[in-house]
Amino acid sequence: MTAARKKPTSKQTLANLPFAYRQYDAAALREALRKMYLIRRFEEGAEDSYTRGLIHGTMHLSIGQEASAMGICMPLETADQITSTHRGHGHSIAKGADVKRMFAEFFGKTTGYCKGRGGSMHIADVAGGNLGANGIVGGGIPIAVGAALTAKKMKTGNVVISFFGDGANNEGAFHEALNMASVWKLPVIFVCENNGYGMSTSTERSTAVKNIADRAAAYSMPGVIVDGNNFSQVAEASHEAVERARAGDGPTLIESKTYRYRGHSKSDRNRYRTKEEIEDWMTNRDPIILFESEMKEFGIIDDAGIEAIREDVKREIAEGIEFAKTSPAPDVADVARYVYTEEQA
Repeated sequence: MTAARKKPTSKQTLANLPFAYRQYDAAALREALRKMYLIRRFEEGAEDSYTRGLIHGTMHLSIGQEASAMGICMPLETADQITSTHRGHGHSIAKGADVKRMFAEFFGKTTGYCKGRGGSMHIADVAGGNLGANGIVGGGIPIAVGAALTAKKMKTGNVVISFFGDGANNEGAFHEALNMASVWKLPVIFVCENNGYGMSTSTERSTAVKNIADRAAAYSMPGVIVDGNNFSQVAEASHEAVERARAGDGPTLIESKTYRYRGHSKSDRNRYRTKEEIEDWMTNRDPIILFESEMKEFGIIDDAGIEAIREDVKREIAEGIEFAKTSPAPDVADVARYVYTEEQA
């Protein structure tokens, strides 16, 4: 997923640009914008399909957090791995997942990533480096440490990203995993996407420290705070943490301060946040709008280019939903299949 470096026109011009515009070429930046649109339109398409009764159960949307997922995944190679959360659709797409197979998984079809067995909260793409989303708060953090230990023992040079929400930073698994990763200097990056609320409880009411990244000091690792809606800031923090991990210097804790526009899940009536707060984030801090504005300012893209990306994404989403609709549903006789192996239990 690592992109070619942009060739500078002059040293002075290059030095004044934000990190992403120094590190990545124009094609890579346009692709990052396309994927951020793909994440948002995928979730909007899933939300609409849910409303139409095509998707059952529930889902947890990350609309508003696209820069966090995309920025973190920018320096990753295919062989690098991630663990995700119940709010993990953006992570999957940023890591390279095919939205057709993701929609099929949502629809419970056999062409989905987990043959329709996982649904929204449990998508995994092991071949693509996604070890899976996890419905348990903090559940993916120890898994990432185990994967990082494997990478170190086998000397693969791979790194592992563990995405989790602010609610997970008060779980015992978080503290145990960070301590072990630091003691063993494992190639793992812990990424807390702090959107301000663990379900309906704000971090101000649930967490003693002001910044979750402050807890890194207790485990002798860097703690980095970034504006999670600023693509370049997130990418820079990820790039430095990945380089540190690959060099054998151990883990990093990144706190990406962001915001989800929707409620915790589809059953959330959103009564714990004001309309003014939500509107402020949507109007003044939207990650896609901010990224587009920067790209236009630095001559990476123009309005026509942005519109072309939107149309391309719109087409891809429509094709993905149609693929899911027409894919076959699982056979009841195969209920025990694909749980542990591809054979019947």
